[in-house]
Amino acid sequence: MPLTSSSRIGVLGAGAMGSGIAQVAATAGHDVVLADASPDAPAKALAAIEKALTRDVEKGRATKAAADATLRRIHALPASPDAFAGCGMVIEAIVEDLAIKQAVFASIEHSVTDDCVLATNTSSLSIAAIASGCARPERVIGVHFFNPATIMPLVEIVPGVATSPDIAQEARALVDGWGKTTVLAADTPGFIVNRVARPFYGEALRILEEGIADVVTIDWAMCELGGFRMGPFKLMDFIGHDINYTVTRSVWEALYFDPRFRPSIVQKRLLDAGRLGRKSGVGFYDYRGGVKPPEATRDAALGNGIFMRVLAMLVNEAADAVHLRIATAAEIDLAMTKGVNYPQGLLAWGDALGAGRVLERIDALQREYGEDRYRASPYLRRAVRDGTPLSG
Repeated sequence: MPLTSSSRIGVLGAGAMGSGIAQVAATAGHDVVLADASPDAPAKALAAIEKALTRDVEKGRATKAAADATLRRIHALPASPDAFAGCGMVIEAIVEDLAIKQAVFASIEHSVTDDCVLATNTSSLSIAAIASGCARPERVIGVHFFNPATIMPLVEIVPGVATSPDIAQEARALVDGWGKTTVLAADTPGFIVNRVARPFYGEALRILEEGIADVVTIDWAMCELGGFRMGPFKLMDFIGHDINYTVTRSVWEALYFDPRFRPSIVQKRLLDAGRLGRKSGVGFYDYRGGVKPPEATRDAALGNGIFMRVLAMLVNEAADAVHLRIATAAEIDLAMTKGVNYPQGLLAWGDALGAGRVLERIDALQREYGEDRYRASPYLRRAVRDGTPLSG
């Protein structure tokens, strides 16, 4: 039976992401089963959702009647073999561990109907690999929300190699109906956002490692010169170095140790020391109170072209995503603005700067360092040669 606005939705994993997805689906009118293997997690999740809905009412974003109705539609319970019976779709939002996800999907498959869609919220693992343990891999698909799921508009729809085109179409239409902005991404490491965004962190870390500028100066440059809402170091602290470093390493390893995605020793040492960012009280910045961060050295930022170096690498990565058919140019730009709040789409930004200027910067870095890390995308080179726009 095709997915409809009345389909029951199952969510496995009652953490922040799973709870957010459950709230989004319930707000859209679905009955939702929110289950977790931890006995205490479902009740805690329901309490957190109720608190969030109450805040929405207080701020005028929802009526009390609508909030109450949303809460009544969410059934939080411990995970069991038959928890998701009768669901039209089950969305998994648990730990980023391939073996665990494979086992979970194989288990769920035996307790749902043949036409139930099995979706994973993985941010970087292979959809094909997750589906490989299922008897019917054609119904497994990636449906990647961004945190917090109730606020961030983007959802990446990622079919695996065995996913039925009908399932991809149904899943996308369903999530569109929830008021989200969907983009279709190929099943490649990091999909669109977590792949294209890597230079925002990686190149900033490289500049820090080389002593060209300090943390505060680089963050200042990216915000004041580039218009980003948050600099790379504050953003890494906000995400948490346990998460950000793990995604970087996962993409790097999955892409056969491509030097463009190599993790940073500086970030690894923070992780080793338990300095995870805001969640631990200290990361690149100190959040424990009473510690005033140093002033940005603006002359260093302007004189060393810090912002342009990072931006050129971002534009080049977006261009390579088009070249490798990860997504269309339009959907890549949409993903970066809606998924990570970039000031504008990277390919459109490259057009505004001039593709030739971006290519000159990448080639200059390659000559200076002699590393494959700074190789220009063929798509970027063709755009300069042919005088065609990067944004299509």
